[in-house]
Amino acid sequence: MRSSNPVFSRRGFSRDNGYAGFNTAQQPQAGGNPYAQAPANPYATNPYAQQDTQQAPARSGAMTIDDVVTRTAITLGTVVAGAVVAWLALPVDAANIGKSYGIAIGAALIAFVLAMVQSFKRRPTPALILGYAAFEGVFLGVISSAVTTHVSAGAVPQAVLGTMAVFAGVLIAYKTRLIRVNRRFTGFVMAAAIGFMLLMLVNLLFSAIGGGDGLGFRSGGLGILFGIIGIVLGACFLAIDFKQVEDGITYGAPREESWLAAFGLTMTLVWIYLEALRLISILQGND
Repeated sequence: MRSSNPVFSRRGFSRDNGYAGFNTAQQPQAGGNPYAQAPANPYATNPYAQQDTQQAPARSGAMTIDDVVTRTAITLGTVVAGAVVAWLALPVDAANIGKSYGIAIGAALIAFVLAMVQSFKRRPTPALILGYAAFEGVFLGVISSAVTTHVSAGAVPQAVLGTMAVFAGVLIAYKTRLIRVNRRFTGFVMAAAIGFMLLMLVNLLFSAIGGGDGLGFRSGGLGILFGIIGIVLGACFLAIDFKQVEDGITYGAPREESWLAAFGLTMTLVWIYLEALRLISILQGND
């Protein structure tokens, strides 16, 4: 199953040139349901693949949940470190806000480029992933500082807590199978994300031409609605990320693939945080 982030289209864990990954092929079961999951083992030629996926222990060199947790913690820690540095070094007062915003936009563009380069690479490159995290952190630090200074001092803690709550809620729902990630679910989420991004681009275009908020998708009632939709989309992508991690561990992905899992989870969490921060800003700005 191939996943994609709402912000950046990223490669799923694919099996290119014999390199096993998370693109687990889903084949119809005997009942004829095209969405029933009966994946063949994509790691059949992988020396780390588990032969018995029911009880087989993790083998040396295969990805484990500890690997994913460790790499994700490192990547998110880099984001936080970049944000703290930007918050302290790039003030958003009247005298410096233009310069700080310029640096933040530049950092966001660099992060985008690094993410796209990694997305099209066959194998994970930790330097690219951590570079993306550092520059993304700089962008988040400036934006968060600006919201704290000019909108609400409590917006950032609320957005962080909201992001953590979404992560925990989706994880619980996924583990208890309240959310079932299959081809239909993934296809629907991808279509919704594409539509969402297209609307945001149209709104940005109208904003650039006519000024203000364009079609109003970033403020007022429509802004609140689209903020909620953005968070829901992020939650759906978290479920797809969890499915990728589960499949990779079950079918014996190489340990280095845990960097791709960390990369995907980090991008999704950043997306949820930004949407939560924007939603809180709109709600508290209307008070």
